[in-house]
Amino acid sequence: MKHVKCYQKGYPRPQFVRTDWESLNGVWKFGFGESVKEAQALGGELPLTINVPFSYETQLSGIGDRSQHSTVWYARTIEYKTEKRAILHIEGADYLTRVYVNGILAGSHRGAYSRISLDITEFLKKGENTLTVRCDDENSPAQVRGKQRWEKESFGCWYVQTTGIWKSVWLEYVEDICLTALKITPDLTDYSVRFDFSVSKPCEEVEVRFDISCNGKKLQTVSAVAADCENSISANLSSGKLTYQVELWVPESPTLYDLEVSVFYKGKKTDSVGSYFALREYKTHGNKILLNSRPFYARLLLDQGYWKESGLTPPDEEALIADIEIAKQMGFNGVRKHQKVEDERFFYYADIMGFTVWCELPSNHWQSDETAMQITEEWLRIVKQNYNHPSLVTWVIFNESWGVRNIVSSKVQSNLATGLYYLTKSIDTMRPVISNDGWEHGMSDILTLHDYEQDGAKLHARYETLQKITEGSSENEQPLPYASGYAYGGQPIMISEFGGMAYVCDENRGWGYGHGVGGDEEFLSRFASLVKAIDDLNISGFCYTQLTDVEHEVNGLLYEDRTPKVSIEEIAKRNKR
Repeated sequence: MKHVKCYQKGYPRPQFVRTDWESLNGVWKFGFGESVKEAQALGGELPLTINVPFSYETQLSGIGDRSQHSTVWYARTIEYKTEKRAILHIEGADYLTRVYVNGILAGSHRGAYSRISLDITEFLKKGENTLTVRCDDENSPAQVRGKQRWEKESFGCWYVQTTGIWKSVWLEYVEDICLTALKITPDLTDYSVRFDFSVSKPCEEVEVRFDISCNGKKLQTVSAVAADCENSISANLSSGKLTYQVELWVPESPTLYDLEVSVFYKGKKTDSVGSYFALREYKTHGNKILLNSRPFYARLLLDQGYWKESGLTPPDEEALIADIEIAKQMGFNGVRKHQKVEDERFFYYADIMGFTVWCELPSNHWQSDETAMQITEEWLRIVKQNYNHPSLVTWVIFNESWGVRNIVSSKVQSNLATGLYYLTKSIDTMRPVISNDGWEHGMSDILTLHDYEQDGAKLHARYETLQKITEGSSENEQPLPYASGYAYGGQPIMISEFGGMAYVCDENRGWGYGHGVGGDEEFLSRFASLVKAIDDLNISGFCYTQLTDVEHEVNGLLYEDRTPKVSIEEIAKRNKR
């Protein structure tokens, strides 16, 4: 596996890398809110210990309590030994997070799936400091929660809740004048790349330099004066004076360009950030999905990103690599990360391994003006946070009308879906956006449909004509493809959920879609039948449900511990057009 130049094992933010940082993962003091007084928690006196970043519900946390607690406290000491500014990052904490330093509130954050970043310098003293984190998480279906249950027990396709910190916690140290934002946008019309950037204290005496290299060879340097809060500069990688061949990112050969960004103040370097990018264009054109102007057939797996011992948190970095490797071995070229925003290191490995990823907003399940504001705020943070990854090819806002249950007839709800579509486009013009995956679309760049019919012949018959696909048919009991006031406009079509067959499904094993299969041959035969039914349609691809079992849901190609149910090679043989 070939890493980019700036790669550091365990670094939580792989496209904005500094060398002066420390992980705060590991053993913290911990307590449940009902048994801890605030003064006690702020002083770092908590009765339990927990292994961060694993939530208390999981085995790897060291606690393994699956019952619901609305408030949790964390505390540990940190050493402050530098003159630099200290930035605290929590990659993910669910849901309302408050951070205290030496008993003083340093900042707060609402949401579960976007990064928390706080400058805590003014609250620190030299030497030992007490860092305390409080997380409040209600069992409300109005919250953005994805597949987390809101009842006391898991049910249907909803699983144990995730409370509090569930992604990495870390500190980095920066000078007063430093890079604060970097947005990288490739353009294949002239093989150029644009860097939009911000610095902490812009002025005429601050210069930002971008050094581009590939395979160890320095290619170009461009620089700009950071006189405004937001600045932009472009580098053309196809100049006639250059002595190298421009290479594009494709799954078969995922070429990445290394980038080093340096910030200078009055000629003195004050910051250095490592990053990378790719020349890659993923778009829709008529009824085709194009990768670098060539038709791309998506063979995706639904991936909910759960592990038996650690819930939504990957047990380690190697687990992320293993999931991509086995998916590729089975003949898939990407995943739809379902109802979860994955650890950013997953996107990194997808970048370097040539694997496409759909990024999806975890759903709320109850619509109101307040929830509309909450999901808008969190979604836009998610889009900005993951924008630079070349493997990320599609944004998915809603799923199966969850959170917008009356979207067909409610203008409020259809306007919300379409409004979020355009807000996403206001940040990202280079990726397709799906407003409501599965059915009842508003504005959407791809028409996506879900169908768990278990008979391949019947599945093919339901979608054998364009009219049946785009208008629905009497053979299909699923909701209509479009919400009221919207209709098919010639865009690409995908069956973005299908399959989902349970392997030996009975009352003791859990459930899957349709009747279960009782052995390898029946499993492989039905899998082949369903995949062929989709491949024989004139559409742009599919997403098969799913990579692994999750709790009581047993419709994965792999068991929850990633053991294959049937031969990987036999799956791959049947997963071909």
